[in-house]
Amino acid sequence: MKKTQAEQNYAAYLVETDWLAQHRDEFDLRIFDCTVNTELNKDPEQARQFPFTFESGRAHFDEEHIPGAGFIDILGDLSDKSAPIPMMMPSEKQFTDAISRYGIDNNSRVVLYSTAEPNWAARVWWMLRAFGFDNVAILNGGWSKWIAEGRPVSNQACGYTPAQFTARLRPGGFVGKDDVLGAIHDDAVRIINALPPVIHAGTDGPVFGRKGRIAGSVNVPYMALHDPDTGRYLQPEQLGEKFDSVRAGDAERVITYCGGGIASANSAFALTLLGYDNVAVYDGSMLEWGNDASLPMERD
Repeated sequence: MKKTQAEQNYAAYLVETDWLAQHRDEFDLRIFDCTVNTELNKDPEQARQFPFTFESGRAHFDEEHIPGAGFIDILGDLSDKSAPIPMMMPSEKQFTDAISRYGIDNNSRVVLYSTAEPNWAARVWWMLRAFGFDNVAILNGGWSKWIAEGRPVSNQACGYTPAQFTARLRPGGFVGKDDVLGAIHDDAVRIINALPPVIHAGTDGPVFGRKGRIAGSVNVPYMALHDPDTGRYLQPEQLGEKFDSVRAGDAERVITYCGGGIASANSAFALTLLGYDNVAVYDGSMLEWGNDASLPMERD
């Protein structure tokens, strides 16, 4: 029987804990913890613009991680330090230099996970994809599932030798506010918000400058893409129903957004699992949009 595109993508872009336990010592496999920890911003003045603060997950990694894994520092290595918004996509040179230092070359097989929500692994997955690297998968269920199954952990640093990664930029993986603004009244584009429903509605939750959502956008919360008990991605039929409910399949292109381009990368990853091939992440998301009064918003 011929596999559907979703079945092929699930097999290519997700790995199960059983598989990783059996293959983690293979010479070309590179495993990485991508965790960033978030907290509500306790500074009232700053919180009006940036409702969260971010901290590298390196401290937990140093205490325990999947044996053989390395750590990808999104905040330190894979964010544009010159941008006014946290964690924006870095330049091609910065990205290439960092990925090479991590020991990834174009022949590597990469598996990503996070000890927090899966969005961080998805963010790195999406960045690698944007720079033309496809041999990368996310650990389905992540660290929580690995630990729940009683699998081994280590506090020993990995020994990946620096390599030479060559980027092959894939245009359209990330878009800016002008692209989103132009898409608002374009019936061929569906703009999907990955934030929780109350933030989308503008009725509760953290505020990114202004309450509400990008005008004309629809809501598929990132939490709804996972099994609540195991953290695994939903099966294709269930996952497809989430995006069918907002008629994503009727669009020629999908743009995802959230607070700062992280949860939206998880939505973009889920759409790719299902076989959508024209998906973009709005990198600035609500950190940019909500703080620019010239950009149209709406709320319930």
